[in-house]
Amino acid sequence: MWKTIKEREFGIIRPNLFRSFICKSRVSSIDLSNHKEIVSSHRGSINSLQIDLTEGRYLLAGSADATVAVYDIQCATDHEAGGLIAKHRSLFVIGRQHEHGHEFAVSSAIWYPVDTGLFVTGSYDRNVNVWDTNTNQMVMNFKMPGKVYRTAMSSIAKSHMLIATGTEDAEVRLCDIASGASTHTLSGHLDGVMSLDWSTSCEWVLVSGSCDGAIRFWDIRRAGCFRVLDQMRTQLGRRPPLLAHPKAGRVYDLSCLFCAEVFFFNEKKLNVSTSTPRATVSASAQVKVTKRKSHPGMLSVHDRSTGHYGVVTGLKMTEDGMYLLSAGSDSRLRMWDMDSGCNTLVNYGAIRFPSRKPIQMAVTEDSSFVFVPCLAGISQSFDVSSGKTVRSFRGHYDCVNCCCYNAQDQASRGNDREILVWTP
Repeated sequence: MWKTIKEREFGIIRPNLFRSFICKSRVSSIDLSNHKEIVSSHRGSINSLQIDLTEGRYLLAGSADATVAVYDIQCATDHEAGGLIAKHRSLFVIGRQHEHGHEFAVSSAIWYPVDTGLFVTGSYDRNVNVWDTNTNQMVMNFKMPGKVYRTAMSSIAKSHMLIATGTEDAEVRLCDIASGASTHTLSGHLDGVMSLDWSTSCEWVLVSGSCDGAIRFWDIRRAGCFRVLDQMRTQLGRRPPLLAHPKAGRVYDLSCLFCAEVFFFNEKKLNVSTSTPRATVSASAQVKVTKRKSHPGMLSVHDRSTGHYGVVTGLKMTEDGMYLLSAGSDSRLRMWDMDSGCNTLVNYGAIRFPSRKPIQMAVTEDSSFVFVPCLAGISQSFDVSSGKTVRSFRGHYDCVNCCCYNAQDQASRGNDREILVWTP
């Protein structure tokens, strides 16, 4: 470590490489914390966990016992062992005894992205509630036609305040906090929608995963999905680099080389010189333009492309917005290129995921590592690019449902009702 710091001081290592080295060393040394403990207030398995995006201080947890709790992970409520172990108890808990509390399990609990004054919960009682943290009162309610599996809000949105909701009725519904009504419905899936995630590069793009194995991309400004991921459409590894054309000096993507080869082949077949002006080429020698295909959204109901052989239980966009990670009940974790929509064929090995409930994955800030919950009572971290297992975290006594990561700590929760904190 000191050698690396000295090389950075003398300019031998660039700042971005030094930062990447520090982040990787910290992630590889993560272990169960022996100085911080979160005292769980739940009597059922914890299904959802999120740290607020503004301060990185408050932890929101939703449980199968229909309770929602908020924890302060920076300021401890009390200490033990002579002040060496910090205890973090819940600031408040909302349960069935509350006037507007949920009746059944809370499947999703998320913070309002730009303020810690609001948070959103979704439950199997077919309700999506918006809560005020200052008064612990419900300020808005949305009725859904089926069980609510997942809710999501865009962290970069500036033009809308929409809550994307995935339910068991095979449709994605968008609820507007500003108007208090459900704006519109995204139809196309053949079964319940179990996983949702917004794009981290465009506030209008939403990704959904269903029990029918399909992963669909939606532009909420227009009807129909514009992309359906197909696991058979593949590319090897990460996105190919850009190349400059040797003659014209233009920049082309390697994914477009096939089209370029066909174009030059047609020119050779028609005996048309590349240096000939466009006006001198006869009309009979021009290449016929094929009719443009219909928008994929118009055919989304008839499209049978699947991203997994089973239920899509989890979706997670990388922080740079270039790749999408998906988990399925077929025990596979896949990485997709957002530009081409291809399966990158990165092998993460066989991972046992729960098939009856959604899972929550976490990605580091530099999009280098992903933390994945497993059925065997452990959570694993993988290198996103190579698929190699960096670390296995063993501490839970039952299957792990979700993982949550921030710059200071990484937390995991499972069916054993415990929230474990992992630190470097």
